Amino acid sequence: MLPEAKLNTVLARHAAIEAELSQSLAPEVYVKLSREFAELSPVAERVKAYRGVAAELADLDSMIADAATEPEMRAIATAEIPVLEAKRLALEQEIRTALLPKDAMDERNVMLEIRGGTGGDEAAIFAGDLFRMYERYANQHGWKSEIISASEGTAGGFKEVIAEIRGRGAFAKLKFESGVHRVQRVPDTEASGRIHTSAATVAVLPEVEDVDVAINDSDLRIDTMRSGGAGGQHVNKTESAVRITHIPSGIVVVMQEERSQHRNRAKAMALLRAKLYDAERQRQDAARAAERRGQVGSGDRSERIRTYNFPQGRVTDHRINLTLYKLPQVMEGEALDEIIDALITEHQAALLAAEESGR
Repeated sequence: MLPEAKLNTVLARHAAIEAELSQSLAPEVYVKLSREFAELSPVAERVKAYRGVAAELADLDSMIADAATEPEMRAIATAEIPVLEAKRLALEQEIRTALLPKDAMDERNVMLEIRGGTGGDEAAIFAGDLFRMYERYANQHGWKSEIISASEGTAGGFKEVIAEIRGRGAFAKLKFESGVHRVQRVPDTEASGRIHTSAATVAVLPEVEDVDVAINDSDLRIDTMRSGGAGGQHVNKTESAVRITHIPSGIVVVMQEERSQHRNRAKAMALLRAKLYDAERQRQDAARAAERRGQVGSGDRSERIRTYNFPQGRVTDHRINLTLYKLPQVMEGEALDEIIDALITEHQAALLAAEESGR
């Protein structure tokens, strides 16, 4: 059974927001309340439906128990109970899932890092393919993507690419993509048709604010240098590139895409905050995973999470043993949601199971 007090709280909050929205509000308050109202409305509707079904079941039980009820009516009521019970259980499961604690970072923008791993040129090409997959996926969701740092491979693709993906709910969708992605295919340069295996590492970091991570200036070493790579004569004259070292953790970030040292420094600090937050998040996830083995998305960056097999046209996510024979659609970003939604469902099921066992 669902906790009635929690259901009452949901309905009361929904009604309170509805009343507030009918009043004159500052634009930022209105936007914030509107979002909360939109998120709560489906849950409130399910709660009302759940209570409606429970009331119907109670009425049927009373009818069956009443000695004055005609046999024909009692038979109809008895036949209706299993249907309503199934509906009640389905609504209960939906409400339990909706009431699971939300990840505070789910609505945030994303810092996406992709690095070519084992496999040389082919790994860099695959890293480029992965970046284009996420870029297309972002476009389909109405999000904006922008490369903030890149090191191109000699034969194409990227040795490393860091991009920002901006859009509501980006982290909620992409956070399970962190890990090692493996590709099996015949490279264009392979005359004998032999299948090669290479890999790329993906890290998805939520964009964090100053208030999320406290960084002491004394913990930073900031170096400026001349930018390398493309940029013409300008890069030879101005020390616009910035390298920031966070001394306690040893994390180093370099930013040289912008011509302005100020902008490079701001981007480097944003990336550093994201990395520090992610390091702490990984530590907490690892501690939780130690208690609850098999959890989706343990946060382990060295974990091989997915294989893209081009000769067979299949993609396999090893965490949930899901295989789709839709490789072209996945690489276009079109079928990626099928994998991501399955991972979210599995994660929610793990949270529900943990909640049940903790009672």
